[in-house]
Parts: sequence; structure tokens; C-alpha cells
Amino acid sequence: MNAVLPATLEFNGLRLEPLAPHHADGLRAAAGDGELWTLRVTSVPAPHETAAYIATALAAGDRLAFAVIDARSGQVLGSTSYHDILPAVGRLEIGHTWYARRVQRSHVNTSCKLLLLSHAFDTLGAGVVGLRTDCENLASQAAIERLGAKKDGMLRHHALRRDGTVRDTVMYSILRSEWPGIKSALHARLERHAGARAC
Repeated sequence: MNAVLPATLEFNGLRLEPLAPHHADGLRAAAGDGELWTLRVTSVPAPHETAAYIATALAAGDRLAFAVIDARSGQVLGSTSYHDILPAVGRLEIGHTWYARRVQRSHVNTSCKLLLLSHAFDTLGAGVVGLRTDCENLASQAAIERLGAKKDGMLRHHALRRDGTVRDTVMYSILRSEWPGIKSALHARLERHAGARAC
């Protein structure tokens, strides 16, 4: 797998920029749309934690974090990351993903995943892309399964939640051999979504 270096990715009215300190105000506003930091099954930063959230992401040696930007308005819509990057085995994961409430259940998540998966498989040469979520985050599990990812299993008693409880983590993956079919399905889904918006 090629080195995972900072890159700006664009598609379908969205731009993924490498996360930087100047995104702090935009992230704060995006998280405030729905008070997302109050959800126990996500890692969205509270307003006073935004700068630390960015610093933590930038300090991680196996993570490349992005700000999700509306390309037309320049507004920050959320954040997502590559993480647990293992070049020797051609594996990375997509996660730390969250969006402002106003763009949830829109084209944004599918478009971002298509961007990140395309870059991972077609540019970086990944052999597998993993995704993970809290066992109680049923909406996230459903979204990952709609991508076409396969459930690998569950890591029990795996990670701390923000409230101090310990979660089980549900693990998913997409293999390189599965990517062409998934890529076609994601493009078709976005075309249907665009058609529905035009009606």
C-alpha cells in the first residue's frame, strides 16, 4: 500500500481537507447543529473541546483526519478520518465520522465514503478498508451495512465511551475484490438520490 499522505479530495459538492486548527470554529458550529456531543455513542467534541479534538487527531501517528466542507459555501459539515493505518498489510479504517444534523440522511455520508473508499483502493492500493462502531449505535451499523461492508464480528469490552462506560465494538470490512461492485452501487445510490431531489 502506498503511503497515506495528506490530500484534498473533492466530489459531488463536497471537499475533504486535511483537518487543521483553522477548522475549529467550523467544527464547533457543525457539532452545535443538534448538540451532537451529547450523544453517548459518538465522539463529537463539545464546543470547549474542539481545539483539543483537532490537536489529538493531528498528534495521532496512525490517523489522517479530514474536515468535511460544503464546496459551494465553504461551511464545515463535520469530520472523518482514516485511522489504524497498517501499510505493511495494506489495511486502514474509516471512522471518527460525524456530520451536522442538517446534512444527516442526505447525500453527504455516501459521497464522503465514496471519496474515501476510492482514494483508499484506487490511489493508495489498500487491500482492505475497515469500519467500526459502537454496538449501541444502530444507525451507524445500518449506514455501514448499506455501504455493502461485511460484518467481521464484535470486540467485546473494547473501548471507553465519553460517559465512562465500556462499549463493545462492531467491526466491518470491505475487501479490494468487493470494491468494484460496491463502487457501482454507491454511484447508483447517489444518482437515485439526485433524481429524487430534482423531482
